[in-house]
Order: sequence, then structure tokens, then C-alpha cells
Amino acid sequence: MSDPVRSRIARDLAERALVRLVLAYGDTPEFVLLGGLVPDLLCRNAVRKHQGTTDVDVQVNLEMLGQSVNSARLERALRDCEFTPDDQRVWRWRDGSPTEMIVKIEFLADLADVEDRKTLIFDGCVSLGAINLRGTGFVARDWTVRSFAAEIDGATMTVQIRVATLPAYLLTKSHAAHSRGLTKDWYDIAYVLLHNDAGGPSEAAQLTFNRFGSELVGATDTVIGELAANFATADSQGSLAYAITMTSLHPDLDEDVLANDAVEAVRIFVTALRSRTRE
Repeated sequence: MSDPVRSRIARDLAERALVRLVLAYGDTPEFVLLGGLVPDLLCRNAVRKHQGTTDVDVQVNLEMLGQSVNSARLERALRDCEFTPDDQRVWRWRDGSPTEMIVKIEFLADLADVEDRKTLIFDGCVSLGAINLRGTGFVARDWTVRSFAAEIDGATMTVQIRVATLPAYLLTKSHAAHSRGLTKDWYDIAYVLLHNDAGGPSEAAQLTFNRFGSELVGATDTVIGELAANFATADSQGSLAYAITMTSLHPDLDEDVLANDAVEAVRIFVTALRSRTRE
């Protein structure tokens, strides 16, 4: 089954599915939201809205600390909301609600003593697990609580959810782009660097260094280097991914200008990070 196209409509459905899940859970869950729902929260003042998303990604390191109690509660909430597990991936669940667009919720972990990309099965669960992905652990250590609202059965319902901060989001996304190199990852990074509410790429770099300065070494330094390489010129794959996606959403914009904006944003971000790291 191919994934539906990212869109604002799909994003609204994904957000509604997340609200339903948290209501069924009955409290603020321990997991932390990352992925396509987050850019809108980090870029509230952006004139041109983010592309949207088709799924919900959550990091579950904190949830797993509760062991079988929290895990079993989360699995019950998923089933109560009529989500069903993927036959091959216990870390991916699909919304069974009648709609043309299927919302996916994916559960991600980052445990140092577990092999990268290994599937974990939660204690006390029948079909719920997570995939261990290096780099997602940043969001488990740096999050803020935000409100989400959606109309459920004719009434507006509001829940509280832990959400990745700007530094955690950027580092997690950079690791994802390094691992899989998808167009949506390059677009997301450039979009958030250019449009974040902190003020832009320089401010994003300062916040990232302040929070994770001691961790910008080793694998993460390699990831940052690859980020720079993929936005080195207007013809690099990261720059093109941002420019092409933006012009598909906003045909009035100039693709060359967008590509160069992305080059400059990543250059500022990476240069600022590395200069502070080497001070």
C-alpha cells in the first residue's frame, strides 16, 4: 500500500487521530511527538504553511520507562480508537476509521544498548512495539507540552502532548535524512530553519548548541556534515527538494530563489554550530 500524498487535509486527519488516541489513553502520555505534525508548531508565524503530513511519529523512550503498565495502557488506547497493527511492523499502526486517507502512527525508540533499526516488543503487550532509530533520542530529552484540539463526535476536545523542541527536532530530522535521504526530510529541515519562530537558522543553531553542544560529535557531527553537503549548492538534492516542494505548493514562488534560500539557511546553521563546537 503506497503512502497518501502529504497535504493539509491529511495533516488535520493525523492531528485528529492523535487527539483521539490521547483521549483514549486518559492522560498526557509519556511519548514525545516528532515528525510532520511538528513544523507547524515550530513555525506558527510562517506566512506560508508547511506541506502537512500523512502520519504521526512518536518517540517512546519515556513511555518504555513505565514498562508494562504504560505500554499495555497505550495498546488498549490504540485498539479502543480502532487502530490496527501492521502485519509486518508492530511499530506501525493504522487508523481503521472510514476515510479515504489512512493515518499511520509509528513508534520510535533510541536505546543505546539495542542495535539500530531493531524492532522492540513492549512488555505486557500483544502487538505493540517500536523500531530503534538512532537520533530520535534527542526528543526524549528536550520537549515541551503543547495543547492540541480536534472535533470529536461534534465537540471540540483538547489534550496535552509532549512535543519536540526546535533543537531536538532539527537534530532528529538530520539523523533521519542521513539514514534514508527522503525528499520530505530535506524539505522539513530547510522549512523549519527558514521559518522557525526563534528567528531563523542562526537562532536555531544557538539554541541547538545551548542544549546539545556536548553531543555534537561523533555520529551527529557526521550527520551535520552530510546535511551541509546536501545543501551545498542550489542543485544539491536537499536544496532542490525544498525548492520543488515549495513551488508545488506555491506556484507563484521562484524555484531558484527558494533553492538558494535553503543553501544559505543550512550554511548559516551548520557554520554556527561548528564554530561554537570548536570554541
